[in-house]
Amino acid sequence: MGLMDILNTIQNSGAASDPRARPAPTSPGTSQGMSPIAKALLALLAVYAMKNMKRADSAPNQPGGRSGDVNAGLPGGGTAGGGGGGLGDLLRGTLGGVLGGAAAGTVLNGGLGGLLKQFQENGQGDVAHSWIGTGPNKSISEGDLASALGGDTLDTLSSQTGMGREDLLSGLSRQLPHFVDSLTPDGRVPSEEEAQRML
Repeated sequence: MGLMDILNTIQNSGAASDPRARPAPTSPGTSQGMSPIAKALLALLAVYAMKNMKRADSAPNQPGGRSGDVNAGLPGGGTAGGGGGGLGDLLRGTLGGVLGGAAAGTVLNGGLGGLLKQFQENGQGDVAHSWIGTGPNKSISEGDLASALGGDTLDTLSSQTGMGREDLLSGLSRQLPHFVDSLTPDGRVPSEEEAQRML
């Protein structure tokens, strides 16, 4: 299953009854009808791909943990879902460009790896690993999700999607387990090559 199929499934699940799942009205220069929660999931991968790259590039004596400015390096100061045409343009252009021209497969692979590392570091490793594994997905509460992601990441996602924090956490707590599970069909984080083929 490709990334666009996964996002379409997310957009279509509960769209009739949940305003967070409905596509936002489109205007020229926006992602064509992508729901705010789908944008949030993509932006989440972009944020953690960038953090993952920063960690890899940082000196060994620099303490790990949260980066002070998750918007640094994002086009437009952090608009990882803001421009372009369709979803393909968003993935290959905006998200691929987030990391200085890195391929979209690198963003998907690095973002997923970085996100999972963040969950591990914040006491939610068992939950996140259930999403990757082939067994049932464990749920995550909105409070645990907020603690794992941190305020800086949630602020970034809110500004990029136009969603309030409460709606954002509600949507992510419901959709993130399925999203990660769908991106890891073999029970592991896909390689960059495999991730590229998902696009």
